Amino acid sequence: MNMQTAIVPAPPPARNLSDTGLSIVMMRDILLKTMFRMNLDLVSDLEKVLCLPGRVVQELIDMSRDQGLIEAMGTLHAGATTNEMGYQLTDTGKARALDALSQSEYYGAMPVPMEEYGKQVKRQSIRNITMTRGQLTGAMGHLVLPDDLLDHLGPAVGSGRSILMYGPPGNGKSSISNGIRDALGDKIYVPRAIEYSGQVITVYDPIVHTSAEEAVDNGNSLRRSSMKYDRRYVLCERPTVITGGELSLDMLDLVYNATSRTYQAPLQLKSTGGVFIVDDLGRQAEPPQALINRWIVPLEESKDILALQSGEKFEVPFDTLVIFSTNFHPNEIFDKAALRRIFFKIKIDGPSQEDYLKIFAMVARKKKMPLDEAALVHLLKKKYPTIDNIYANYQPIFLIDQMIAICEFEGIPHQMSPELIDRAWANMFVREEHIEH
Repeated sequence: MNMQTAIVPAPPPARNLSDTGLSIVMMRDILLKTMFRMNLDLVSDLEKVLCLPGRVVQELIDMSRDQGLIEAMGTLHAGATTNEMGYQLTDTGKARALDALSQSEYYGAMPVPMEEYGKQVKRQSIRNITMTRGQLTGAMGHLVLPDDLLDHLGPAVGSGRSILMYGPPGNGKSSISNGIRDALGDKIYVPRAIEYSGQVITVYDPIVHTSAEEAVDNGNSLRRSSMKYDRRYVLCERPTVITGGELSLDMLDLVYNATSRTYQAPLQLKSTGGVFIVDDLGRQAEPPQALINRWIVPLEESKDILALQSGEKFEVPFDTLVIFSTNFHPNEIFDKAALRRIFFKIKIDGPSQEDYLKIFAMVARKKKMPLDEAALVHLLKKKYPTIDNIYANYQPIFLIDQMIAICEFEGIPHQMSPELIDRAWANMFVREEHIEH
Protein backbone atom coordinates (compact mmCIF):
# COMPACT_ATOMS: atom_id res chain seq x y z
CA MET A 1 0.00 0.00 0.00
CA ASN A 2 2.75 2.42 -1.03
CA MET A 3 0.92 5.71 -1.22
CA GLN A 4 3.54 8.02 0.21
CA THR A 5 5.04 10.22 -2.48
CA ALA A 6 7.84 11.89 -0.51
CA ILE A 7 11.23 10.21 -0.90
CA VAL A 8 13.26 9.85 2.29
CA PRO A 9 16.76 11.36 1.84
CA ALA A 10 19.35 8.58 1.73
CA PRO A 11 22.47 8.52 3.92
CA PRO A 12 25.36 9.24 1.51
CA PRO A 13 28.06 6.55 1.09
CA ALA A 14 31.47 7.15 2.69
CA ARG A 15 34.14 8.41 0.27
CA ASN A 16 37.02 7.76 2.67
CA LEU A 17 37.73 6.39 6.15
CA SER A 18 37.03 9.68 7.93
CA ASP A 19 33.55 9.86 6.34
CA THR A 20 32.49 6.78 8.34
CA GLY A 21 32.72 8.76 11.60
CA LEU A 22 34.37 5.77 13.32
CA SER A 23 37.78 5.53 14.95
CA ILE A 24 40.52 4.04 12.79
CA VAL A 25 41.32 1.44 15.48
CA MET A 26 37.70 0.22 15.65
CA MET A 27 37.46 -0.11 11.86
CA ARG A 28 40.81 -1.84 11.64
CA ASP A 29 39.83 -4.34 14.36
CA ILE A 30 36.47 -5.08 12.70
CA LEU A 31 38.33 -5.69 9.41
CA LEU A 32 40.79 -8.09 11.08
CA LYS A 33 38.02 -9.93 12.99
CA THR A 34 35.96 -10.27 9.80
CA MET A 35 38.90 -11.65 7.78
CA PHE A 36 39.73 -14.05 10.62
CA ARG A 37 36.19 -15.29 11.34
CA MET A 38 34.94 -15.45 7.72
CA ASN A 39 38.21 -16.39 6.02
CA LEU A 40 37.84 -13.61 3.43
CA ASP A 41 40.79 -12.45 1.35
CA LEU A 42 39.39 -10.34 -1.53
CA VAL A 43 38.45 -6.65 -1.37
CA SER A 44 35.25 -7.35 -3.37
CA ASP A 45 34.07 -9.86 -0.73
CA LEU A 46 35.07 -7.62 2.18
CA GLU A 47 33.26 -4.70 0.51
CA LYS A 48 29.96 -6.63 0.68
CA VAL A 49 30.39 -7.86 4.25
CA LEU A 50 31.79 -4.64 5.76
CA CYS A 51 29.19 -2.59 3.81
CA LEU A 52 31.79 -0.04 2.74
CA PRO A 53 32.78 1.06 -0.78
CA GLY A 54 35.72 -0.88 -2.24
CA ARG A 55 38.07 2.11 -2.22
CA VAL A 56 37.43 2.66 1.50
CA VAL A 57 38.10 -1.03 2.24
CA GLN A 58 41.31 -0.78 0.19
CA GLU A 59 42.34 2.27 2.22
CA LEU A 60 41.78 0.27 5.43
CA ILE A 61 43.76 -2.71 4.10
CA ASP A 62 46.66 -0.50 2.97
CA MET A 63 46.81 1.08 6.42
CA SER A 64 46.77 -2.37 8.08
CA ARG A 65 49.55 -3.54 5.72
CA ASP A 66 51.67 -0.57 6.81
CA GLN A 67 51.16 -1.76 10.41
CA GLY A 68 52.29 -5.30 9.51
CA LEU A 69 48.86 -6.83 10.25
CA ILE A 70 47.94 -7.84 6.68
CA GLU A 71 50.07 -9.04 3.79
CA ALA A 72 49.38 -9.37 0.07
CA MET A 73 49.12 -12.91 -1.32
CA GLY A 74 49.63 -11.78 -4.90
CA THR A 75 47.35 -12.92 -7.71
CA LEU A 76 48.67 -16.50 -7.86
CA HIS A 77 45.45 -17.89 -6.30
CA ALA A 78 43.25 -15.88 -8.66
CA GLY A 79 40.79 -18.01 -10.59
CA ALA A 80 39.46 -17.55 -14.09
CA THR A 81 36.78 -15.18 -12.80
CA THR A 82 39.03 -12.67 -11.04
CA ASN A 83 42.51 -11.24 -11.14
CA GLU A 84 42.06 -9.49 -7.80
CA MET A 85 44.90 -9.21 -5.35
CA GLY A 86 44.37 -11.47 -2.34
CA TYR A 87 45.24 -10.54 1.25
CA GLN A 88 45.76 -12.51 4.44
CA LEU A 89 46.45 -11.82 8.09
CA THR A 90 50.05 -11.95 9.25
CA ASP A 91 50.82 -13.72 12.53
CA THR A 92 50.75 -10.31 14.21
CA GLY A 93 47.38 -9.63 12.49
CA LYS A 94 45.93 -12.94 13.76
CA ALA A 95 47.11 -12.15 17.29
CA ARG A 96 45.49 -8.70 17.07
CA ALA A 97 42.25 -10.25 15.69
CA LEU A 98 42.09 -12.72 18.60
CA ASP A 99 42.75 -9.95 21.10
CA ALA A 100 39.99 -7.82 19.52
CA LEU A 101 37.58 -10.81 19.54
CA SER A 102 38.22 -11.29 23.26
CA GLN A 103 36.90 -7.74 23.78
CA SER A 104 33.93 -8.04 21.40
CA GLU A 105 32.84 -10.79 19.02
CA TYR A 106 31.26 -8.25 16.70
CA TYR A 107 32.44 -8.41 13.09
CA GLY A 108 30.91 -7.74 9.66
CA ALA A 109 29.06 -4.55 8.76
CA MET A 110 30.69 -1.38 10.06
CA PRO A 111 28.40 0.35 12.56
CA VAL A 112 27.01 3.87 12.18
CA PRO A 113 28.04 6.37 14.91
CA MET A 114 25.11 7.33 17.14
CA GLU A 115 25.43 11.00 16.19
CA GLU A 116 25.20 10.21 12.45
CA TYR A 117 22.28 7.87 13.06
CA GLY A 118 20.45 10.67 14.89
CA LYS A 119 20.75 12.87 11.79
CA GLN A 120 19.30 10.14 9.56
CA VAL A 121 16.41 9.60 12.02
CA LYS A 122 15.50 13.28 11.64
CA ARG A 123 15.64 13.04 7.84
CA GLN A 124 13.17 10.13 7.84
CA SER A 125 11.11 11.01 10.93
CA ILE A 126 7.69 9.45 11.39
CA ARG A 127 6.55 13.02 12.07
CA ASN A 128 7.52 14.06 8.54
CA ILE A 129 4.89 11.86 6.90
CA THR A 130 1.65 13.27 5.58
CA MET A 131 -1.45 11.14 6.07
CA THR A 132 -4.50 11.77 3.89
CA ARG A 133 -7.98 10.34 4.25
CA GLY A 134 -7.44 8.46 0.97
CA GLN A 135 -4.31 6.72 2.25
CA LEU A 136 -5.93 5.66 5.50
CA THR A 137 -9.11 4.49 3.75
CA GLY A 138 -7.04 2.59 1.18
CA ALA A 139 -5.09 0.75 3.86
CA MET A 140 -8.25 -0.11 5.81
CA GLY A 141 -10.57 -0.85 2.90
CA HIS A 142 -10.99 -4.43 4.15
CA LEU A 143 -12.43 -3.17 7.46
CA VAL A 144 -15.96 -1.90 8.10
CA LEU A 145 -15.42 1.19 10.23
CA PRO A 146 -17.70 4.04 11.34
CA ASP A 147 -17.07 7.19 9.26
CA ASP A 148 -16.23 9.31 12.28
CA LEU A 149 -13.48 6.90 13.38
CA LEU A 150 -11.27 7.96 10.46
CA ASP A 151 -11.96 11.60 11.43
CA HIS A 152 -10.14 10.89 14.70
CA LEU A 153 -7.52 8.43 13.43
CA GLY A 154 -6.26 10.53 10.51
CA PRO A 155 -4.94 13.53 12.48
CA ALA A 156 -3.56 11.17 15.15
CA VAL A 157 -1.48 9.16 12.67
CA GLY A 158 -0.42 12.23 10.70
CA SER A 159 0.96 13.87 13.85
CA GLY A 160 3.23 10.91 14.64
CA ARG A 161 2.17 11.29 18.30
CA SER A 162 1.03 8.62 20.76
CA ILE A 163 -2.43 7.06 20.41
CA LEU A 164 -4.54 5.18 22.95
CA MET A 165 -7.31 3.03 21.46
CA TYR A 166 -9.74 1.62 23.98
CA GLY A 167 -13.06 -0.17 23.97
CA PRO A 168 -14.68 -3.60 24.34
CA PRO A 169 -12.70 -6.62 23.09
CA GLY A 170 -13.10 -8.07 19.62
CA ASN A 171 -13.78 -4.85 17.74
CA GLY A 172 -10.69 -4.60 15.60
CA LYS A 173 -8.26 -2.48 17.63
CA SER A 174 -5.42 -4.75 16.49
CA SER A 175 -6.62 -4.71 12.86
CA ILE A 176 -6.84 -0.91 12.94
CA SER A 177 -3.29 -0.73 14.35
CA ASN A 178 -2.07 -2.90 11.48
CA GLY A 179 -3.99 -0.77 8.99
CA ILE A 180 -2.22 2.33 10.31
CA ARG A 181 1.10 0.59 9.72
CA ASP A 182 0.11 -0.31 6.13
CA ALA A 183 -0.99 3.27 5.44
CA LEU A 184 2.50 4.65 6.14
CA GLY A 185 3.71 3.10 2.91
CA ASP A 186 7.13 4.69 2.37
CA LYS A 187 10.60 3.30 3.08
CA ILE A 188 13.37 4.29 5.47
CA TYR A 189 17.01 3.38 6.11
CA VAL A 190 17.69 1.13 9.10
CA PRO A 191 21.29 0.79 10.35
CA ARG A 192 22.66 -2.73 10.60
CA ALA A 193 24.42 -1.59 13.79
CA ILE A 194 25.17 1.64 15.63
CA GLU A 195 28.20 2.61 17.69
CA TYR A 196 28.32 4.52 20.95
CA SER A 197 31.41 4.97 23.10
CA GLY A 198 33.22 2.15 21.28
CA GLN A 199 30.32 -0.29 21.89
CA VAL A 200 28.39 -1.86 19.02
CA ILE A 201 24.58 -2.19 19.19
CA THR A 202 22.94 -4.28 16.46
CA VAL A 203 19.69 -2.75 15.21
CA TYR A 204 18.62 -4.37 11.92
CA ASP A 205 16.49 -7.42 12.71
CA PRO A 206 14.97 -9.47 9.85
CA ILE A 207 12.06 -10.40 12.15
CA VAL A 208 11.12 -6.73 12.67
CA HIS A 209 12.47 -5.13 9.49
CA THR A 210 11.21 -5.95 6.01
CA SER A 211 14.02 -5.26 3.58
CA ALA A 212 12.91 -3.42 0.46
CA GLU A 213 16.29 -3.75 -1.24
CA GLU A 214 15.26 -6.71 -3.38
CA ALA A 215 12.78 -4.42 -5.08
CA VAL A 216 15.50 -2.04 -6.21
CA ASP A 217 18.43 -4.44 -6.54
CA ASN A 218 18.66 -7.06 -9.21
CA GLY A 219 21.86 -8.55 -10.52
CA ASN A 220 22.52 -5.73 -12.99
CA SER A 221 21.53 -2.80 -10.81
CA LEU A 222 23.20 -4.00 -7.59
CA ARG A 223 26.41 -2.04 -7.98
CA ARG A 224 24.63 1.03 -9.35
CA SER A 225 22.15 1.20 -6.48
CA SER A 226 24.83 0.39 -3.91
CA MET A 227 26.56 3.61 -4.85
CA LYS A 228 23.47 5.64 -4.04
CA TYR A 229 23.52 5.30 -0.27
CA ASP A 230 25.57 4.12 2.69
CA ARG A 231 25.33 0.31 2.67
CA ARG A 232 25.75 0.23 6.43
CA TYR A 233 21.98 0.85 6.29
CA VAL A 234 19.27 -1.43 4.91
CA LEU A 235 16.42 0.12 2.93
CA CYS A 236 13.26 -1.14 4.69
CA GLU A 237 9.53 -0.68 4.97
CA ARG A 238 8.76 1.47 8.02
CA PRO A 239 9.06 -1.08 10.86
CA THR A 240 6.29 -2.33 13.09
CA VAL A 241 6.84 -3.92 16.49
CA ILE A 242 3.78 -5.55 18.07
CA THR A 243 3.87 -6.65 21.70
CA GLY A 244 1.09 -7.92 23.90
CA GLY A 245 0.76 -9.46 27.32
CA GLU A 246 4.38 -10.61 27.20
CA LEU A 247 5.77 -7.04 27.31
CA SER A 248 7.92 -6.32 30.37
CA LEU A 249 10.00 -3.29 31.32
CA ASP A 250 13.32 -5.10 30.81
CA MET A 251 12.39 -5.66 27.13
CA LEU A 252 12.81 -1.89 26.72
CA ASP A 253 16.47 -2.01 27.83
CA LEU A 254 19.58 -2.85 25.81
CA VAL A 255 20.07 -6.62 25.54
CA TYR A 256 23.66 -7.53 26.44
CA ASN A 257 25.15 -10.84 25.34
CA ALA A 258 27.83 -11.65 27.91
CA THR A 259 29.40 -14.34 25.70
CA SER A 260 29.88 -12.23 22.59
CA ARG A 261 30.12 -8.95 24.55
CA THR A 262 27.77 -7.24 22.12
CA TYR A 263 24.48 -5.37 22.53
CA GLN A 264 21.17 -5.74 20.74
CA ALA A 265 18.80 -2.80 20.40
CA PRO A 266 15.60 -2.93 22.49
CA LEU A 267 12.20 -3.12 20.82
CA GLN A 268 11.48 0.60 20.76
CA LEU A 269 14.84 1.37 19.11
CA LYS A 270 14.19 -1.26 16.44
CA SER A 271 10.83 0.40 15.75
CA THR A 272 12.39 3.85 15.16
CA GLY A 273 10.77 5.55 12.19
CA GLY A 274 7.80 3.20 12.40
CA VAL A 275 5.07 1.96 14.72
CA PHE A 276 5.24 0.38 18.17
CA ILE A 277 1.96 -1.32 19.09
CA VAL A 278 1.34 -2.27 22.72
CA ASP A 279 -1.64 -4.58 22.38
CA ASP A 280 -3.78 -5.82 25.28
CA LEU A 281 -2.50 -3.13 27.65
CA GLY A 282 -3.47 -4.17 31.16
CA ARG A 283 -2.70 -7.87 30.56
CA GLN A 284 1.04 -7.51 31.21
CA ALA A 285 2.74 -8.54 34.45
CA GLU A 286 3.80 -4.90 34.85
CA PRO A 287 1.04 -2.44 35.86
CA PRO A 288 -0.05 -0.22 32.90
CA GLN A 289 0.92 2.85 34.92
CA ALA A 290 4.52 1.55 35.22
CA LEU A 291 4.71 0.93 31.47
CA ILE A 292 3.41 4.42 30.70
CA ASN A 293 5.84 5.96 33.20
CA ARG A 294 8.69 4.30 31.29
CA TRP A 295 7.51 6.04 28.09
CA ILE A 296 6.95 9.53 29.53
CA VAL A 297 10.37 11.02 28.70
CA PRO A 298 10.55 9.42 25.21
CA LEU A 299 7.01 10.53 24.32
CA GLU A 300 7.57 14.10 25.46
CA GLU A 301 11.18 14.69 24.45
CA SER A 302 11.64 12.42 21.39
CA LYS A 303 14.64 10.78 23.02
CA ASP A 304 15.15 7.69 25.14
CA ILE A 305 17.79 6.92 27.77
CA LEU A 306 19.60 3.57 27.63
CA ALA A 307 22.43 2.19 29.77
CA LEU A 308 25.55 0.17 28.98
CA GLN A 309 26.79 -2.68 31.21
CA SER A 310 29.23 -0.19 32.75
CA GLY A 311 26.25 1.83 33.98
CA GLU A 312 26.97 4.69 31.57
CA LYS A 313 23.71 6.20 30.32
CA PHE A 314 23.26 7.78 26.91
CA GLU A 315 20.54 9.23 24.71
CA VAL A 316 19.12 7.58 21.60
CA PRO A 317 16.52 9.05 19.23
CA PHE A 318 12.89 8.16 19.96
CA ASP A 319 10.95 8.58 16.77
CA THR A 320 8.10 6.12 16.93
CA LEU A 321 4.33 6.23 16.60
CA VAL A 322 3.28 4.46 19.81
CA ILE A 323 -0.18 2.90 19.77
CA PHE A 324 -1.57 1.59 23.05
CA SER A 325 -4.59 -0.69 22.74
CA THR A 326 -6.67 -1.79 25.71
CA ASN A 327 -10.01 -3.35 26.59
CA PHE A 328 -10.07 -1.39 29.88
CA HIS A 329 -11.45 2.09 30.38
CA PRO A 330 -8.42 4.44 30.54
CA ASN A 331 -9.50 5.82 33.94
CA GLU A 332 -9.24 2.29 35.39
CA ILE A 333 -5.57 1.82 34.51
CA PHE A 334 -3.99 5.31 34.33
CA ASP A 335 -3.82 8.38 36.48
CA LYS A 336 -4.66 11.78 34.97
CA ALA A 337 -0.99 12.74 34.51
CA ALA A 338 -0.32 9.64 32.41
CA LEU A 339 -3.45 10.17 30.30
CA ARG A 340 -2.42 13.76 29.67
CA ARG A 341 0.81 12.54 28.10
CA ILE A 342 -0.97 10.31 25.58
CA PHE A 343 -1.80 12.72 22.80
CA PHE A 344 -4.85 11.04 21.22
CA LYS A 345 -7.47 8.87 22.94
CA ILE A 346 -9.84 7.10 20.57
CA LYS A 347 -12.71 4.87 21.62
CA ILE A 348 -13.33 1.87 19.36
CA ASP A 349 -16.91 0.75 19.89
CA GLY A 350 -18.72 -2.28 18.59
CA PRO A 351 -20.49 -1.93 15.23
CA SER A 352 -24.04 -0.75 14.69
CA GLN A 353 -26.52 -3.41 13.53
CA GLU A 354 -26.15 -2.09 9.98
CA ASP A 355 -22.33 -2.35 10.06
CA TYR A 356 -22.56 -5.74 11.76
CA LEU A 357 -24.64 -7.06 8.84
CA LYS A 358 -22.12 -5.62 6.36
CA ILE A 359 -19.31 -7.45 8.16
CA PHE A 360 -21.37 -10.66 8.31
CA ALA A 361 -22.10 -10.52 4.56
CA MET A 362 -18.45 -9.72 3.74
CA VAL A 363 -17.14 -12.65 5.81
CA ALA A 364 -19.76 -15.01 4.36
CA ARG A 365 -18.75 -14.03 0.83
CA LYS A 366 -15.07 -14.53 1.58
CA LYS A 367 -15.73 -17.94 3.17
CA LYS A 368 -18.16 -18.94 0.36
CA MET A 369 -20.97 -19.40 2.86
CA PRO A 370 -24.43 -18.70 1.32
CA LEU A 371 -26.50 -16.21 3.31
CA ASP A 372 -29.87 -17.34 4.61
CA GLU A 373 -32.56 -14.82 5.53
CA ALA A 374 -34.29 -17.04 8.10
CA ALA A 375 -30.97 -17.68 9.85
CA LEU A 376 -30.13 -13.96 9.97
CA VAL A 377 -33.59 -13.01 11.28
CA HIS A 378 -33.23 -15.73 13.96
CA LEU A 379 -29.78 -14.35 14.88
CA LEU A 380 -30.95 -10.74 15.20
CA LYS A 381 -34.38 -11.33 16.76
CA LYS A 382 -33.71 -14.32 19.04
CA LYS A 383 -30.01 -14.43 19.89
CA TYR A 384 -28.77 -10.85 20.17
CA PRO A 385 -31.58 -9.68 22.50
CA THR A 386 -30.17 -12.20 25.05
CA ILE A 387 -26.97 -10.10 25.22
CA ASP A 388 -28.69 -6.69 25.07
CA ASN A 389 -28.06 -6.36 21.30
CA ILE A 390 -24.33 -5.69 21.83
CA TYR A 391 -22.52 -6.44 18.58
CA ALA A 392 -18.78 -7.05 18.19
CA ASN A 393 -16.64 -7.20 15.04
CA TYR A 394 -15.22 -10.64 15.82
CA GLN A 395 -18.62 -12.34 16.06
CA PRO A 396 -19.48 -12.80 12.34
CA ILE A 397 -16.24 -14.65 11.58
CA PHE A 398 -16.61 -16.70 14.77
CA LEU A 399 -20.18 -17.77 13.97
CA ILE A 400 -19.49 -18.52 10.31
CA ASP A 401 -16.36 -20.55 11.10
CA GLN A 402 -18.39 -22.52 13.67
CA MET A 403 -21.13 -23.26 11.13
CA ILE A 404 -18.55 -24.36 8.55
CA ALA A 405 -16.98 -26.74 11.10
CA ILE A 406 -20.41 -28.19 11.97
CA CYS A 407 -21.32 -28.66 8.27
CA GLU A 408 -18.06 -30.45 7.57
CA PHE A 409 -18.54 -32.70 10.59
CA GLU A 410 -22.11 -33.54 9.55
CA GLY A 411 -21.03 -34.11 5.93
CA ILE A 412 -23.43 -31.50 4.50
CA PRO A 413 -22.77 -28.57 2.13
CA HIS A 414 -21.81 -25.28 3.76
CA GLN A 415 -25.03 -23.57 4.77
CA MET A 416 -26.62 -21.53 7.53
CA SER A 417 -29.93 -22.11 9.26
CA PRO A 418 -31.57 -21.15 12.58
CA GLU A 419 -30.50 -24.52 14.02
CA LEU A 420 -26.88 -24.06 12.93
CA ILE A 421 -26.93 -20.49 14.32
CA ASP A 422 -28.02 -21.94 17.69
CA ARG A 423 -25.20 -24.52 17.67
CA ALA A 424 -22.59 -21.90 16.70
CA TRP A 425 -23.89 -19.39 19.25
CA ALA A 426 -23.55 -21.97 22.04
CA ASN A 427 -19.77 -21.93 21.52
CA MET A 428 -19.43 -18.15 21.60
CA PHE A 429 -20.27 -17.73 25.28
CA VAL A 430 -19.83 -19.83 28.42
CA ARG A 431 -22.88 -20.12 30.63
CA GLU A 432 -22.43 -18.74 34.14
CA GLU A 433 -22.51 -21.68 36.55
CA HIS A 434 -20.69 -23.04 39.56
CA ILE A 435 -18.53 -26.12 39.00
CA GLU A 436 -17.66 -28.29 42.00
CA HIS A 437 -13.91 -28.88 42.40
